[in-house]
Amino acid sequence: MFDIHHEIHPADDEQPAHRTVLRLTDFGAVPDSDGDTQPAMRRAIEAAGRLEGPVLLDCPQGCYHFYPDAAFRVPYYITNTASEEELPNVTKTAGLLLKGQRQLTLDGNGSLFLFHGKQTMLILDGCTDMEIRNLHLDYVQPTVAEMTVEQCGADFCEVTVHPDSRYELIGGGLDWIGEGWRFREGPMQVYDPVQNITWRTDNWLAEARLVEELSPHRLRFSFCFRPDAVPGTVLQVRDGIRDQAGVFITESSGVTFQNAGIHFMHGLGIVGQFSRDLVFRHLDLSPRPETGRTVAGFADFIHLSGCRGQILIEDSRFSGAHDDAINVHGTYLRIAGQSAGNTLKVRFMHPQTYGFMAFHPGDEIEFVRAESLTAYAASRVAGVRQLNPRELELTLEGPVPSGIGGTDVIENVTWTPEVEIRGNVFSRIPTRGILATTRRRTVIADNVFERMQMSAILVAADAESWYESGAVRDMTITGNTFIACGSSEAPVIHIAPENKEADNRAPVHRNIRIEHNLFETGDTPVLSARSTQGLTFRHNRVVVAAADAGDRNRKMGKDKDKDKDKDKDKDTDKDKDKSMDEERFSSLENAVRLTACSGVDVTANSFCIEEQ
Repeated sequence: MFDIHHEIHPADDEQPAHRTVLRLTDFGAVPDSDGDTQPAMRRAIEAAGRLEGPVLLDCPQGCYHFYPDAAFRVPYYITNTASEEELPNVTKTAGLLLKGQRQLTLDGNGSLFLFHGKQTMLILDGCTDMEIRNLHLDYVQPTVAEMTVEQCGADFCEVTVHPDSRYELIGGGLDWIGEGWRFREGPMQVYDPVQNITWRTDNWLAEARLVEELSPHRLRFSFCFRPDAVPGTVLQVRDGIRDQAGVFITESSGVTFQNAGIHFMHGLGIVGQFSRDLVFRHLDLSPRPETGRTVAGFADFIHLSGCRGQILIEDSRFSGAHDDAINVHGTYLRIAGQSAGNTLKVRFMHPQTYGFMAFHPGDEIEFVRAESLTAYAASRVAGVRQLNPRELELTLEGPVPSGIGGTDVIENVTWTPEVEIRGNVFSRIPTRGILATTRRRTVIADNVFERMQMSAILVAADAESWYESGAVRDMTITGNTFIACGSSEAPVIHIAPENKEADNRAPVHRNIRIEHNLFETGDTPVLSARSTQGLTFRHNRVVVAAADAGDRNRKMGKDKDKDKDKDKDKDTDKDKDKSMDEERFSSLENAVRLTACSGVDVTANSFCIEEQ
């Protein structure tokens, strides 16, 4: 029988006045041992679910291991993960499963939870008023393999493999292996520790004609071309299938993560799906320094789809992802047919997003033209029936509007959140820092974006690729610092709805204010906007520096011209330096690009050019 402890707190304590305390060790968990904590944690969670009122599940400080053997296997359809062809079985391995819990606080007291194999480390399903705090989550062996380049020659590359990455040589080829998984080919990234940047590249390692082990964790890759990699850089390779998530929050409300570190997430990261009022405060999403790893995320760090209420992400660190740091959006479903006057069929279109209930009775919806991304009618859902994982049948309170086009889509506008992203630091992100498309108030303030390889902030919406919905109506971007973000093709701030028909009389986005930010850039546009009404760019400081030589060398990979003349290379580099310097912007007008926008105010900004 477990012990129950009762605590009474003074009136000014943020905790409830009365609560029940359960200690994980009372249920059989042994900190700092190699034993499986899974059974004890399950018993503790079940006990908490049987108690009334606020419950604190207290984990004495230590290291706890979670193995997949005794974990729950539960089917979940998770947005933006994997298609039916990629992953026919949607069953997830739940490290910690919190289902239907109310008023529960999980306090780790600084503990480290280590997960083995492939697991969705934490699932919150149908929970209310939850807090996860003072806890670190990590993998014993991440599913991203890492190796440091030692030297490259005319047709070889020698690397030192990280101790946490395991491999097996088979017939001159190489498989990366772990507890219950293996892969040979997949996406690759390069990390430059000198410049603290990460970027995507072709996986030229997979083209090796021979892989040999020189000594334990030292490999030589032989090629039919000259590999182009700089000694000291770290190569990161992984499988391409998102078969799990790091943390999954579904149909829950009032969930807070704070003072926590999540140091590796397999598959998609922290996913919030049809949940409301989520807080992420003082999170460290980066590798633990003592591991020497450089990767903390297999894909995105925080991905929120179809949420509502208040979303707050503040005072956190995002470093070492394999995709975007934060993505907040809804989902367009295509209208696939009409069976009655007030009934229609809608369909999930992107291969990796499907299967979940995207509408509920009472939800307000809008009908949207796919070509222009503008709404032309609205209605309310009276009933929903799932026909199959791809299709839903919606019964509306009124008649289906006339004039529906063959590619038109529906957006659930009830499940759209207010968003505040404040005081965070973003680095070593190969793609975008923040993607946000919601019609409700959005504030992106006082963040630092360092060397995002694509746009630091992207405001999109599309109905033909990812089908990520959201017409922005009120967005403020203020007090942020953007350091060498983007490229000539990826502006620092990119407002880019993917509408084929752009008309300034029919904007997609409205009322976006970009004020009091600092842009440190080179040849990168600071702003590109399309189909936006009421766009303000004021009181910003733009500092244009000399072209960064390090950025010019990002495209490392294979060099097929093995006999190129070195002096010619030097001349080419000089020409490239001169060309890039000439491409630097001489005025703010050259650094701002507008298409089909109206009501634009670009005034009271400062612009200067600094030479190195």
